[in-house]
Amino acid sequence: MPAWLSQLLPILLLLAAIAVVTRRLPTIELGHSAEFRRRRFFNWFPLGLTYAFLYMGRYNLSANASALDAMRLVSKQEFGNIDGWGSAVYGVAFLLNGPLADRWGGRVTIALAAGGSALMNALMGAAVRLAQGGQLGHDATITALTALFAGNMYFQSFGAVSIVKVNAPWFHVRERGMLGGVFGILISLGLYFAYDWSRAIARLLPMPWVFHAPALLLLAFVVLDLLVIRDTPGQAGFQDFDTADASSGDTGERLGPVEVARRMSSQKVIWIIVAIEFCSGFLRNAVMKWYLIFADKTGLEGFVSTHWGVLLCIAGILGGVFAGFISDHVFDSRRGPVASVLYAGLLLGAIVVLFTLSLPVAGWTVVLMSLCVIGVHGMLSGTASMDFGGRKNAGIATGIIDGFVYLGTAAQSFLYAVILPSGDAASSPARWTPWPLAMLPVAAVGLALSTRLWNARPARHGATG
Repeated sequence: MPAWLSQLLPILLLLAAIAVVTRRLPTIELGHSAEFRRRRFFNWFPLGLTYAFLYMGRYNLSANASALDAMRLVSKQEFGNIDGWGSAVYGVAFLLNGPLADRWGGRVTIALAAGGSALMNALMGAAVRLAQGGQLGHDATITALTALFAGNMYFQSFGAVSIVKVNAPWFHVRERGMLGGVFGILISLGLYFAYDWSRAIARLLPMPWVFHAPALLLLAFVVLDLLVIRDTPGQAGFQDFDTADASSGDTGERLGPVEVARRMSSQKVIWIIVAIEFCSGFLRNAVMKWYLIFADKTGLEGFVSTHWGVLLCIAGILGGVFAGFISDHVFDSRRGPVASVLYAGLLLGAIVVLFTLSLPVAGWTVVLMSLCVIGVHGMLSGTASMDFGGRKNAGIATGIIDGFVYLGTAAQSFLYAVILPSGDAASSPARWTPWPLAMLPVAAVGLALSTRLWNARPARHGATG
C-alpha cells in the first residue's frame, strides 16, 4: 500500500463510520424533501472543500516553518512575526469583508477567497524560489513573505464569512449543530492537507511547490464554486423557508453594516462569544502552530509529530461531530454547554502538558486539545454566528466572531515569538515551560465565559418587535 494511502485510509474509515452512525441517529424532521437535501449537499460540499483547501494555503507556512528555518530562510522569531501580522490582518479584515459577504453573497466571496489566496500563494512560492537562488536577500525575503502572507490572510478572511453566509439560508437552527460538526470536519481535512500533504510536497519537490500546489487547487475550486453554489434555496429553484434564527420575522430591507454591528454589540451574548473565540484563536494556534516546532527543536519527534496532520484531522473530525451531536441531541441546540465541556478539556490539557513536556504523553495531550478547540470553533464561529446574526446578517456576524479568533491568533504569535526559547536553549524541554503556561489562564477564562452561555438562544426579530 502506498504511504500516502496508508495515512489517508484511517481518515476515510473514520468518515465512513461517522456517516453510518449519523444516518442512524434520530432525525430532526423539518419537512425537507429528498430532492432538497440532495441539492443542499451539492451546495455545501464543494463550498466546504474549498474551505479545506484554503486551510492548506493558510497553514502551509506553519507546517514547513522548521524546514524554512533549517534552510536559513525564516527563523522561529521571524515566522512568529510573519504569522502575527497575517493573523492581525485577518482579524480586522472583517470590518470590510463581513459587509461585503452580506452585500455580494457567499458564492461570490468564496470565489474571491480562493482566487486571492491562490495568487498570494503563487507569489510566496516565487519569493522562496528567488531567495533559494540568491536573487532575493534575507531582509527582502522576510519583507516579501510578511506582505504576501498578510495579503493571503486578507483573502482567507472571506472564507469563514462565505461558508456561513451560504449555509445560513439552507439550514434551520435545529439542524445547525451537526452542521457545526461538519464545519469542524472540513477544518480538520484542511489541516491534514496543510500539515501532511504540504510536508510531503516539501520532501518530494522544491520548497516553492508547498505554495504552488494549493494555488492550483484553489483555482480549480473557483471555477467549480461559481458553477455549482447558490446563495439561497430560492436561487436553486426551491422554496426559501424560515430558519428560526435572529432574522426570523424580519421582512424589511437588509440593514447597513454599522446598524448591524450596533445591534449585535447591544447583545451581551455576542460579547461573550467574541471573548471566548479570542481565547479559542489563541489556544488553537498555540497548539497547532508550535507543537511541531517544539518537537523538532527538542528532538522529541515521534509518532505524533510524524503523523501530525492525520492526528489533527482525526481529532478535529471527532471533536466537530461530538460537539454537533451533543448540541442538537443532548442540549436542545444550545451552543454554550458544548463550549463549556470542551473548554474544560482544554484547561485540563494545558495542565497536563505543563507537567509532561519531556514525555510522549504531551504530544497525545495536545492532540486531545486540538479535538476540543476545533469543536468549540465549529460551534461558535460556524454555528452560533448564524444563530445570533441571522441569515440576513450572517456575513457581518461571522466576520466579527471569526475576526476575534484571529486577533487571539495574532496575540499568541507575537507573544510566543518573544517568550519561547531560541538557539541552543530551545533543545531543552524544560525551557519550553512558557508554552503551556501561557495557555492556562486563557483556557480558564474561556471556560468561565462559556458557562455564561449555558442557556443562550437567538432572539427572533418578530418576537422582539
